Amino acid sequence: MAAVAGRLTPRRVRWVLAVVAGLALAALVLPNAWVWAASAGRTADLGSAEDTATAPVAIVLGASVYASGDPSPWLRYRLDAAAELYESGRVEGILVSGDNAQEDYNEPAAMRDYLVSVGVPAEAIAVDYAGFDTYDTCVRAHEIFGVEQAVLVSQDFHVPRAVAVCRAVGIDATGVGDTRATANRSTWVRSWARERLAAVKAAWDVLSGRTPMLGDRETTVDEAVAWTREQRDGARTQPTPSTASPSAGGSASPSASPQPAPTVSGP
Repeated sequence: MAAVAGRLTPRRVRWVLAVVAGLALAALVLPNAWVWAASAGRTADLGSAEDTATAPVAIVLGASVYASGDPSPWLRYRLDAAAELYESGRVEGILVSGDNAQEDYNEPAAMRDYLVSVGVPAEAIAVDYAGFDTYDTCVRAHEIFGVEQAVLVSQDFHVPRAVAVCRAVGIDATGVGDTRATANRSTWVRSWARERLAAVKAAWDVLSGRTPMLGDRETTVDEAVAWTREQRDGARTQPTPSTASPSAGGSASPSASPQPAPTVSGP
């Protein structure tokens, strides 16, 4: 023991600590650099000039819901953004993905019900009950639901990581971020710090190829997209009512009827 203690000179201790600190820094910096590079030019704040991405489907990543079944504010912001994408014609279906590991806790059902309540047709919504985290959602969207291209919807600080992960598992992903959750500076700081650590986990998931809960291939996303296309194509081909021409000897159309002269009021 004395020999070991003798070898741990102050200089050697400083060198060991420097190596450990360098490795820790690299473990933090490299995953975040990957997230930045993989998502560069592919994310935008909702409503900004850069917010122009389109895709067959929007994927809404889950967040907490209350015991009443109502979505939390952050989740509601995500769902409002997805509804806006759908109503504007930028996506043709919405995949809601979240946690339903416990019988009395169901994020995807709450997400679907909220979207329907704000006017998104139920037929345009597909549900993933096993999106326990961002990596699981991306892998399942690609492997189970057959998603090849998507707009990811979340908070602005989360979207870059989601885009990086989904691209790594085979989805041509872009992202739209809602900014309301970070209007409070303290919330923004906490979220920013959390994302730096979450990027490390995301990189590990991708590198390790962790297999999430899978299952049989589902066609609900394909069906949602097909339903919307059919509805929109039908609306585009709907004949426009034309003004009927008066028949010979018939009365003139109301637009051709003489109008009474305006009455001039006195001084």
